Parts: sequence; C-alpha cells; structure tokens
Amino acid sequence: MAVRHRLIHAAPPQVWGVLADASRYADWVVGTSDSRAVRGAWPELGSALEYTVKIGPWTVSGTTVVRSVDPLRALELEVDSGRLGTARVAIEVRPWGEESLVIVDEHPLRGIGGALHNAAFDALIQLRHRDMLRRLADVVEEDVVEEDARASAHEGV
Repeated sequence: MAVRHRLIHAAPPQVWGVLADASRYADWVVGTSDSRAVRGAWPELGSALEYTVKIGPWTVSGTTVVRSVDPLRALELEVDSGRLGTARVAIEVRPWGEESLVIVDEHPLRGIGGALHNAAFDALIQLRHRDMLRRLADVVEEDVVEEDARASAHEGV
C-alpha cells in the first residue's frame, strides 16, 4: 500500500488552492512538465486535465479525471498513463493546528501497473510521493510567503 503524508506549513484552503488549479498540476506532480484542463471546471467531479511527461527527447501525454471531490478536504483522481495503465490517487487535506496534514494514497487499477503491483512497486511509488509532497509543500509555502509579502506591502501603503 503506497500511502505517504507530509505536514505543510499552510492552512487547508491554501493547500486546496494549489490542488484546485489545473495549471499548477505540473508544479507538484513528479515527472509532469505541463498540464491543462480539458473537460469541465477542475476539480469538479468528472472534470479532467491533460498532462505531459517529457523524458529526454520523448513526450508522452496522459489524462487525470476527478472521480471524487470534497472541497478543501479530499480529491480522488484516476490517472491514465496510456500503456502503463491507470491508478487511483487519493489526496486528503486535514487541518493540523494552523497547518495541513496532506495524505496521498495511490493504487494501480488497470494495465501494466496493476498487473505488476507488488511491494517493490509500492516502494517506488513511496519515493515518488515523498518528492511529490515536498514539491507540493514548496509550492504552497512559497505562495503563503508571497501572500504575506503582498499583505505587508499593502498595509504599508
């Protein structure tokens, strides 16, 4: 089971602001170089975004669909990586004092990923999640610093 968590030094609405922005998906999802909404208003139920992964000279596109959403709290996605198959990725955002505890739970569903799913595969997913949660924390916490700086500048005017 590939479940990982991280404490992010920001309130849940600030974390959700990044998760709810389809154009920022590539900022925190490891391996993704670009993302754009292709169906519905992200992250409404059934909405989808397309993402691009660049590996050297190769470019591969995939789709991520929102399968369940509880605004500010939880987002369940089905990530379709073409020939590699699909995976369920659940992201939960829990208030933790003034901060947020973010939990990511991923399980392969179909295709090669589902067929090859084992403890070693989960270990690789854990490494990816560690980096993904670090990137999410960096993006959210940088936004908080920028918001604070704008607020301070506005107060000084």
